[in-house]
Amino acid sequence: MIAVVSVCFIALVVRSGYLQVWNASDFAKAGDSRSVRVKGISSHRGLILDRNGVELARSVPIESVWLDPKTLLMQKDVLDSQAWKGFVKALNRDEDELNKWVRNRSGKRFVWLERHIDPNVALYIKRLAIKGVNLKSEYRRYYPSAEVTANLVGFTGVDDKGLEGIEKAFDSYLTGQPGKEKVVVDLYRRVVEERGVLAEAEQGNDLQLSIDSRIQAVAYRELKKTVLSHNAKGGSVVVVDVETGEVLAMASQPSFNPNRSDTRFPAMTRNRAITDLFEPGSTVKPLTIVSALESGKYQPETTVDTSPGRMKLNRKTVRDPRNYGVLDLGGIIKKSSNMGVSRVALSLSDTEFLDSFYKVGFGKPTGLGVQGETKGVLRPRENWSDIEKATYSFGYGFQVSSIQLAQAYSVLGASGIKRPLTLIKQSGLEQGEQVIQPGIAKDVVSMMENVVATGGTGTRARVDGYRVAGKTGTARKVAKTGGYGDEYVTVFAGLVPATAPKLAIVVMVDEPAGDAYYGGTVSAPIFSKVAGKALDLMNVAPDASNIKTFAVGGIGRD
Repeated sequence: MIAVVSVCFIALVVRSGYLQVWNASDFAKAGDSRSVRVKGISSHRGLILDRNGVELARSVPIESVWLDPKTLLMQKDVLDSQAWKGFVKALNRDEDELNKWVRNRSGKRFVWLERHIDPNVALYIKRLAIKGVNLKSEYRRYYPSAEVTANLVGFTGVDDKGLEGIEKAFDSYLTGQPGKEKVVVDLYRRVVEERGVLAEAEQGNDLQLSIDSRIQAVAYRELKKTVLSHNAKGGSVVVVDVETGEVLAMASQPSFNPNRSDTRFPAMTRNRAITDLFEPGSTVKPLTIVSALESGKYQPETTVDTSPGRMKLNRKTVRDPRNYGVLDLGGIIKKSSNMGVSRVALSLSDTEFLDSFYKVGFGKPTGLGVQGETKGVLRPRENWSDIEKATYSFGYGFQVSSIQLAQAYSVLGASGIKRPLTLIKQSGLEQGEQVIQPGIAKDVVSMMENVVATGGTGTRARVDGYRVAGKTGTARKVAKTGGYGDEYVTVFAGLVPATAPKLAIVVMVDEPAGDAYYGGTVSAPIFSKVAGKALDLMNVAPDASNIKTFAVGGIGRD
């Protein structure tokens, strides 16, 4: 018996030594494979801020529900329990459908059930303590300014990836890198021991935009009010700092609430300021005058005979509302004379005429870096007819976006310097490129002051205490069946203060209903209110209240 007991004892010692010494690492690995896991450490996206530090987008902690169907179904009659019924009701699900869904996944250990649930619902689910029902902490994007900046800032998906707007354009910059840590879990995947961090989480970078949320709010409010009152299809407002190229506001209508996924319809989420193209109409007449002056064939005081107010070109008619007679270049802009700019354009070579159009950036994107930006349409035929050239001179036959038109006017306001537009706050003055002679740019800006003077087409764009230079535009829209229909795009583009332009503002309203469909009656009032408030917020001192005028009478219709 002593020998037998001794042999058994020695065998146990040998076996114990074999397990704990010679083969310890193998068994430790086998145990770790069943209980040790690498757990992710959450990281959140960086903030999106306006130029003054106001938050436009931030990440907030949120809970999501996931199931372990195998563990869940190991509990007898769990799907018939009161706790499960309360869980189903809290998620507002159909009990029979959810039960069937769970049984069909009986062999799985991880399936998402619902992402980003209400915090109160998450707390209730925790109290139910159903084995196999788990919560995971995540981050959800929250947009404090909601629909005011929605079309510009965009939104993220449930996986916190940017899907539209700034969120998508700067996704890699805003996105953080999740960390990793080693943990020991029990049978129900609850963490019972932490074994150290494998990789630290890197939070996303904050992004400060050039947008001023105060100006953005005014632009959005005035645009929405006008779109609703005129029963228009939509519209956009762009405000650019002439001195830096920074975009201070970019509002669109219709808009949506990015905090609610059920409002994200394609027609409402697109940023119309960069995606929608339209024929700019009379707002490009100042550029035709720029081309005329740069050709050397014209001077500001040069006169053009617009009589008898209409002319035939290739069996088409170019006409003015009435016979304006002899006009100088400033008078052509003030009266918005189609006859005047047509005769100027026809007197120039194609290269001379189109020179200013290309210099200000028509036909190519502005380079903002936001997806969806269109480059416009500027493709004149090699052997185009006189009527095609004439219509180009007053904004028909090619298409631009609101942001492109704003860039063109910012070039005029900056004395002919073209600065790249940006949505990111700048720390200094961008030098830019001189594309138009300074004297010519200033002369044309002075001519545009007449548009808001008595007898001009944009008197409703006036801003108390400031001199305004601008141009109205009213363009018929192309009909689906060909030719031009009865729908209009109304535009007002301008600079303020005209004496030393600080802001370039473009207002576009698409298809206003009723009899009021001119740029001077629909878009100009928006310009006035946005410009007035923006100048006040930026502490721009008022200038002389008198407005320089050229000796031309009458009232235009543009």
